[in-house]
Amino acid sequence: MLTSPSSSSTYDSFSSNFSPSLTNAFSSFIIPMGLNLSRKVIGARVFSRKVKDRSTLKVTCLRAQERVVEEEASTMTETKQLFKVSSGEVSPLGVSQVDEGINFALFSQNATSVTLCLSLPQSGEYDLSDDGMIELVLDPSVNKTGDTWHICVEDLPLNNVLYGYRVDGPGEWQQGHRFDPSILLLDPYAKLVKGRSSFGDSSQKFAQFYGTYDFESSPFNWGDDYKFPNIPEKDLVIYEMNVRAFTADESSGMDPAIGGSYLGLIEKIPHLQDLGINAVELLPVFEFDELELQRRPNPRDHMVNTWGYSTINFFAPMSRYASGEADPVKASKELKEMVKALHSAGIEVILDVVYNHTNEADDKYPYTTSFRGIDNKVYYMLDPNNQLLNFSGCGNTLNCNHPVVMELILDSLRHWVTEYHVDGFRFDLASVLCRATDGSPLSAPPLIRAIAKDSVLSRCKIIAEPWDCGGLYLVGKFPNWDRWAEWNGMYRDDVRRFIKGDSGMKGSFATRVSGSSDLYQVNQRKPYHGVNFVIAHDGFTLRDLVSYNFKHNEANGEGGNDGCNDNHSWNCGFEGETDDAHIKSLRTRQMKNFHLALMISQGTPMMLMGDEYGHTRYGNNNSYGHDTALNNFQWKELDAKKQNHFRFFSEMIKFRHSHHVLKHENFLTQGEITWHEDNWGNPESKFLAFTLHDGVGGRDIYVVFNAHDYFVKALIPQPPPGKQWFRVADTNLDSPDDFVSEGVAGVAETYNVAPFSSILLQSK
Repeated sequence: MLTSPSSSSTYDSFSSNFSPSLTNAFSSFIIPMGLNLSRKVIGARVFSRKVKDRSTLKVTCLRAQERVVEEEASTMTETKQLFKVSSGEVSPLGVSQVDEGINFALFSQNATSVTLCLSLPQSGEYDLSDDGMIELVLDPSVNKTGDTWHICVEDLPLNNVLYGYRVDGPGEWQQGHRFDPSILLLDPYAKLVKGRSSFGDSSQKFAQFYGTYDFESSPFNWGDDYKFPNIPEKDLVIYEMNVRAFTADESSGMDPAIGGSYLGLIEKIPHLQDLGINAVELLPVFEFDELELQRRPNPRDHMVNTWGYSTINFFAPMSRYASGEADPVKASKELKEMVKALHSAGIEVILDVVYNHTNEADDKYPYTTSFRGIDNKVYYMLDPNNQLLNFSGCGNTLNCNHPVVMELILDSLRHWVTEYHVDGFRFDLASVLCRATDGSPLSAPPLIRAIAKDSVLSRCKIIAEPWDCGGLYLVGKFPNWDRWAEWNGMYRDDVRRFIKGDSGMKGSFATRVSGSSDLYQVNQRKPYHGVNFVIAHDGFTLRDLVSYNFKHNEANGEGGNDGCNDNHSWNCGFEGETDDAHIKSLRTRQMKNFHLALMISQGTPMMLMGDEYGHTRYGNNNSYGHDTALNNFQWKELDAKKQNHFRFFSEMIKFRHSHHVLKHENFLTQGEITWHEDNWGNPESKFLAFTLHDGVGGRDIYVVFNAHDYFVKALIPQPPPGKQWFRVADTNLDSPDDFVSEGVAGVAETYNVAPFSSILLQSK
């Protein structure tokens, strides 16, 4: 139990105004419930930040004006519902329901005082003013075990309670501390977070974020016939997408209350099935701060962070992705409904997770919401001068290999697997996770190993973005324990350069489409540990890749200084939008070339939402801050391209699914591929032909890429005995002739391959 001070003028002045029974009850720390929790009504709070001599107080009460006490004493004595507190349990961290009540546990190694702040709804409303919250000071002699502060509050409601912490400690910034007890802090382990009521509402940019919980609702019903898709990694085709941007646009035809939500995505699952993908990689769905750019005047204060790389909490789903008004409990339920619906459609769910930094910015413009104020020296990497290190490009770097932070990350991952049934994770700027607490690179990072070996995560796909903003580029060298896959950035660059006609790229292109054995054929790694992609969320869309030589980021407010300059793009003869029929035809051909290359490559293919109809951001290659059509899926554009561009993309994906020679479990051997090439040493050769051999069924696949600006006559090899070649794809042809799934017979001994085009033949 918490104890009250043996002598305190504040406590004495309070107790002298109440009956002995209430005074005695308070010494056992019984707090009236059912009150309007305002200063006026309660007359006393368990703790006040206005009491200056905090060091002499364990449990104290705000000095009450006698007039207020006299007015409200009868109200308090008539209150029959009470709750009391006890020391609580050290684990689990966060909020948990125990036999005695609701347990709260918070880690802080360097704190000298911790105060739990509670707000209960009265008539459906919360009083969230400083004087409207109950504040319970934790006694370190009773409520602290090791570095964990804990308290159990009895008879609290099982839901609809908001909570946070005030944490105090050493005030020396030069020692790395950032304590400020005036700030209400979010529990790092909060499973639900309540904040803004709607997405991107600038009037709420300074909204407070609170932890909350729900121990009253029944467990989510996954269904008796529910099962995980459990798709082998070699069979994956990943679709990178943004939950909000997928259905937020008016063209989705949805009720505005549904558009941009988890439920909105459910309604569009038939499109994903029609396209043929079998895994979605969702841009961040953890609670994030979309208005981080609007807290102070700056060149970017017009933008809304719609991508979501600004994590507030690692356990709670994004509440503003719920349908209608944001609600954390509803968001949790609807996210589960979305996962369940995707699984029912045979589609796996991979989350893009951001454990490299948080929303709390840097020391120049600090924004303290949680970790910084709870224990800055533990949660963040600091330099020798105790200033924040910045390997994320966002002002701070999470201290991932500190034992406490590592356990938080593991607990977070396990939570998403057990509670939300997700199938895997893509780790943003994962090289940060390979750094020691001082920022130096580690050859065997404890966190990376722990994730690879964790039993709960054993069924999950784990994918690294193997670089960071500090220059730690680990493509092909990411510590992996034969489990980790990687975004293959070299695939992106080499394929872009070859397809657009750069010299000297044929050998590199051949290596990439055959599985990047130079990067991944080590120990027990497989071709599918390389995630092949030409386009991702950051950078040009596929249409912009063939329409712009230069980035056009003026709308971002940074004078075009943001975004990557090395895009390996080619505008096909004109910068931006044009009515020139020849250029438009060439661009269409090039987009099909890129997609065909991606789908015939060994490894795991990933494409970007919107590329199936040719989405444009008009040359903006860093569009994270635009909650507009620049990022939003354009459903009318899809309708317009359904019978040509979309058809080719969809058919190519389905062709990959049905042909095992395109997705080998192991790296290709000499008998499984024939290169029809004797010109490897010529840097000006931009023509590549090869055959993938079926070996059993005789369904060989012959592929040609011509990146020259002139026709090349290809000598077609002999098909397997008893077979003949059928033309399946020719990107130079118009729809529907550009892809014929059953194939077109009559392929001669030579094939005149058009400039900047590719063909695919199959033996039958």
